[in-house]
Amino acid sequence: MKLKKILLVVLAVLVVFIIGIMLFVSSLKPTYDGKKELVGLSKEVKVHYDNYGIPHIYAKNEADAFKALGYVHAQDRLWQMEVLRRIGSGGLSEVFGKDLLETDKFFLALGIDEASIKTVKKLKMEGQMVALSQAYLDGINQFIEEGPTPIEFYLTGIEKEAFVFKDVYNIAGYMAFSFAMAHKTDPLLTNLRDKLGMAYLEDLEVSVDPNTTFIKNFTKDTTAFVQNKIVAVMSNALDKLPVPQFIGSNSWVIAPSKTKEGKVILANDPHIGYSQPTVWYEAHVETPTYSMYGYHIGGMPFPMLGHNKNLAYGITMFENDDIDFYYEEQHPTDSTKYNSQYGWKTYGQVSKTIKVKDEEDVHFNYKTTIHGPVLNGIANQISGDRPVAMSWIYTRVENKLMDAVYGMSHAQDIEEFQKSLPKIHAPGLNIMYGDAKGNIAWWATAQLYQMADSTNTKFILEGKDGKQEYLRYLDFSENPQAVNPSWNYVYSANNQPDSINGRLYPGYYLPENRAKRIVELLEPKNDWDKKSVSEMILDEKSSVNTSILIDLAKNVDLKKLEDAQVKMLDILNAWDGDYPLESIEATVFHRWIYHFLKNTFEDEMDEELFKDFLATHFHKRVIAPMAAKETSVWWDNIATKDTLETHKDIIHLSFVEAFVSLEQEFGADTSKWTWDKVHTLEHGHPIGKIESLRSFFNVGPFPVSGTREVINNLAFPYDETGLYKVSSGPSTRRIIDFSDIENSISILPTGQSGNPFSTHYEDQAEMYINGEFRKMMLNKEEIVKTAKSVLVLHPEN
Repeated sequence: MKLKKILLVVLAVLVVFIIGIMLFVSSLKPTYDGKKELVGLSKEVKVHYDNYGIPHIYAKNEADAFKALGYVHAQDRLWQMEVLRRIGSGGLSEVFGKDLLETDKFFLALGIDEASIKTVKKLKMEGQMVALSQAYLDGINQFIEEGPTPIEFYLTGIEKEAFVFKDVYNIAGYMAFSFAMAHKTDPLLTNLRDKLGMAYLEDLEVSVDPNTTFIKNFTKDTTAFVQNKIVAVMSNALDKLPVPQFIGSNSWVIAPSKTKEGKVILANDPHIGYSQPTVWYEAHVETPTYSMYGYHIGGMPFPMLGHNKNLAYGITMFENDDIDFYYEEQHPTDSTKYNSQYGWKTYGQVSKTIKVKDEEDVHFNYKTTIHGPVLNGIANQISGDRPVAMSWIYTRVENKLMDAVYGMSHAQDIEEFQKSLPKIHAPGLNIMYGDAKGNIAWWATAQLYQMADSTNTKFILEGKDGKQEYLRYLDFSENPQAVNPSWNYVYSANNQPDSINGRLYPGYYLPENRAKRIVELLEPKNDWDKKSVSEMILDEKSSVNTSILIDLAKNVDLKKLEDAQVKMLDILNAWDGDYPLESIEATVFHRWIYHFLKNTFEDEMDEELFKDFLATHFHKRVIAPMAAKETSVWWDNIATKDTLETHKDIIHLSFVEAFVSLEQEFGADTSKWTWDKVHTLEHGHPIGKIESLRSFFNVGPFPVSGTREVINNLAFPYDETGLYKVSSGPSTRRIIDFSDIENSISILPTGQSGNPFSTHYEDQAEMYINGEFRKMMLNKEEIVKTAKSVLVLHPEN
């Protein structure tokens, strides 16, 4: 009897415990329905949530609408907001521990936080941009005070703190730096030049490829190898970031004369590192003076992508060069001074303190020059070498980015929209535009600057004599752009823009693969509609890769191959360059390319430099020209002293090595070497790095079709594993059709919510993998009628 009572007591305690856990978990979920008092509201706001958790906010005025937006954004994405605002201010180590110290030092040294402080001090705390931004922050902060604490805060042990205006600019600063590519590429190319000589770089065609598919312009007016260590510092700092980086993107806008219904169609898929939660938060906001279906970055009040019934806009990355490195000459006897065009100057000294989880605070100092922070000293491995300073346009000129994004989201027509664009100084963005009146446009936005003709900004420059400084800032009218061009479409795939006034702008543009495919599809067709554009945005065919394959295959010595290898070569020769899950050709091709790159470059570069080389966009640009180049200084393997290797030797060896490695990994039956076995996508959450929590926080992995540098661009790094874990790709796929604007479509990679207890945490993940879309609802009657839930926010009683 006693045992029975004990069992009953244990059972009762267990039930209470389970109920307690369930109640706790339930308390952490976002609130999508009911009524909630929101401090400072002047009128009631209704938030209708659709089937995918997208809020449709209806308010009587913009201040109330943006306060509501801040609240609902925070309840789905507060953890993401928290991590994003900590990057620029060096606050990641406080959350994730000492492993993020190097990252915190690096971002503090960039000066994002100090630039944000200066920008906020200069702001006239009046005007609509500031007022609406503050309303948005007030909404976030009320959720912080009253809403449930996201589980990540419990797991990391950090406290919630109110958001301030500086946080908005710190998040924008991280975004701006994430777009840049010079931070990895300039030191790498300088190292290759100094280590190997210019002949090696000339063979890599560092300058613009003469066969480039340019984006056409059309206006209405017609040493100690310190650089190698810098690359390592950059890579280590960025690779450890617990948030995604901005990578590339596609967009095209089709004029009425090329569409079936005679109305503009805009397509956009910004390429960003995959993460959980996904980057964009969708919100549809309606007031008597403002209407926008927007895509928001956590902590930023105005959408970077958006549309309404009048106009639509999207972005891709410009990839312009907005970072320059300078060697500084240190005084021979006074380590506090450096030489400059103004004579000997005293280094600036900056002291910072970083809070570290479960550790003592860390204090560190770094120097600054007229160019920017001296990178030596921000990490132990480069202290004591020749000083290298980094000049970044983002921190050099007045920051009006938020004014620009506010203006874009509030514009009524193309003239108003364009007026905001000169305020974007960094990051460099291609702004894509279309409207209901039939206008289409592309503008490359950034504060561009002119250097002396002899200056090559892809190498570390000399800072002592002033000969390699900015000559002038360019007026926005000199930026590449095309407004209502005669060919009736505009596009961007991060490729090189054509010249204006005879000048090509230096940058880190991606290969022409996607650009060529976009033009190839757009040019001949004049009856585009939403269905055909949605098929195009999922296109996975690469004509460039099949051309590369032709150049490779003709150099393989068939007499030295085994029968199975000859048969595989025959299969490859018939490949049309597509990437379905069952493709064998895709698997073999990319394994071959990796070995081709490794056998071509690693002997001269060494293992560390070769790894850095693969971490840049630059290596993607050299694959096609090197496959076709019969004579090159790179072909000889310097490790084989008695043999002079040729183009054919390297290509043949690489094919055999690729075949053998696949045989060892998957067996002799080549029919099983399918793309789905090696090409997968997993959306990683920062806490999902803990193996026991991975399945709870991460989404995936999924086998996925597509590949890098096709329109459906699913990028992955090359390494010795031969597995292609997709790291970045379309952060959304949007198609805005002005002939049926209320039925425009999009998709997110996982879901709208960043809260793992929300039903919308991953409810779009399989749709995204399968290439499906959902409606972006604009019609109020339909929204109200079909709403899954309604949250009513009302003023204080």
